[in-house]
This record gives sequence, C-alpha cells and structure tokens, in this order.
Amino acid sequence: MSSVDELKAEIKKLSAKAMNMKMNLHDLSEELPVNWTTVVTVAQETYDAYAALEAARKRLKELEAA
Repeated sequence: MSSVDELKAEIKKLSAKAMNMKMNLHDLSEELPVNWTTVVTVAQETYDAYAALEAARKRLKELEAA
C-alpha cells in the first residue's frame, strides 16, 4: 500500500473521529446546564480532532502534488 493510500485511510478514520466529537459537543450543548463542567474538555477534544484531520488533508495534498 502506498503512503498516499495509507494517508487516505488515516483521513477516513480521522474524519469519523472528528464527526463523532462534533456530535458529542452538539449533544452536550443540548443538555446544558447538565455536565457544563465538561464543555471545555469536549470542545478541546473536538478541536484537536479537526486539527488532526486538517493536518492530514494538508499532507495528502502535498503528497499528491509531488
């Protein structure tokens, strides 16, 4: 498997994780003020998931351009 294929597989996993974190954040927002103390943690995890996804997409674009 090429590094491009491996990166595409990683992007698929990262995308699923990011979408899951987005839904967790959405669900948490609907339940407020219940569990309000977890807002920062869930938001940071969501941010991190999308940052990792964006970085992987950037790496893929660079690999494909080379």
